[in-house]
Amino acid sequence: MTKPIRVCLILHSTRSDNLGVGALTVSEVEILRDAARALGREIEITVMDWKDSRDPYVTGPDITVRDLDGRTMRSPSGYLAIARASDLVIDIGGGDSFADIYGAKRLQKMFFLKGLTHVAGTPLVMAPQTIGPFTKGWSKLAARLSMGRCAIVATRDAMSTKAAQDLGCAEVIEASDVALRLPYDPPAPRAPGGPVRVGLNVSGLLMGGGYTGRNEFGLTLDYPGLIRGLIAHFQAEGAEVHLVPHVIVRDGPMQGEDDYRASAALTKEIPGTVLAPAFASPSEAKTYIAGMDFFAGARMHACIAAFSSGVPVVPMAYSRKFEGLFGTLGYRRTVDCTAQDGAALHQAIVTGFADRDSLREEAAAALARGREKLAAYEDALRALLARA
Repeated sequence: MTKPIRVCLILHSTRSDNLGVGALTVSEVEILRDAARALGREIEITVMDWKDSRDPYVTGPDITVRDLDGRTMRSPSGYLAIARASDLVIDIGGGDSFADIYGAKRLQKMFFLKGLTHVAGTPLVMAPQTIGPFTKGWSKLAARLSMGRCAIVATRDAMSTKAAQDLGCAEVIEASDVALRLPYDPPAPRAPGGPVRVGLNVSGLLMGGGYTGRNEFGLTLDYPGLIRGLIAHFQAEGAEVHLVPHVIVRDGPMQGEDDYRASAALTKEIPGTVLAPAFASPSEAKTYIAGMDFFAGARMHACIAAFSSGVPVVPMAYSRKFEGLFGTLGYRRTVDCTAQDGAALHQAIVTGFADRDSLREEAAAALARGREKLAAYEDALRALLARA
């Protein structure tokens, strides 16, 4: 009998409060299951995940979740042994963490896991992710050496492809975000004559001025004022405004990043707004977003959920990853919270709402390009699995 293919996922999450990070894992698992079915093989997936009180939302008889901490990383019987027992290790870097702009500590942990995988002799795949920027000599060297030993290096945008090539990585697959594959339940048909539904993802992180409250993202506008102005505009247009969280922090020190608390406060402040649920999983959030007629938000994967389910969307960027992803696919409706003022952003979003039929067509064409690019990664991954 043929042995199952054993795959280990690192720098993925099965239970992150950030449903965008979780969406990457759910989608990666879908891709792996499809590949195994195409090969007529069974698959066993081990996810190395940081300890958390939330129950995993990535489940199934083929899924094993192992807690990851410093001891597991250092012990020869910990991650190193799991990597050696695997046919393949896939690293998605949390989506956008393979860079040195988030601090040395996080990046050093990533390099340590990559290095252990190389020591184990197990093929390492860098799944589609943002690569860079790298601004320091040591991080550039470590990134170059690690990527040079990977079986597959895939990016999700053209800027990341250039960053990888500038570091000397010649063979790069420019794919797209795997969350384009995130499963969801299409909404049931609605009775005619009801109000237009507008979904706004309110970032708790940006409502609080960033991690420190000192605007370290360099926003060029009053973000809370922009959100309140948009709600007032859409309500004046007769729309039903839904405030849709995508980072949901139940407790702990990261509550300042919680979209749900920020949205709930606005719902109390502004009568008539609808507070979406504290979703239990990324697919549950996408199912809700798919029921909107228009969407705008500052959480990239909330926007990807709209984009990939046919909802006209205006992404509200606070980092280069937004334009990198959507711009690479030819979708030019992203607004930039770090370069434009509040009046310009407000006008771009309300114009998008008025022109939502055109946005829907533009997004459909861009999504087709995204799926085609993502297929290149899926094909390469399936070929690698076939040799397991």
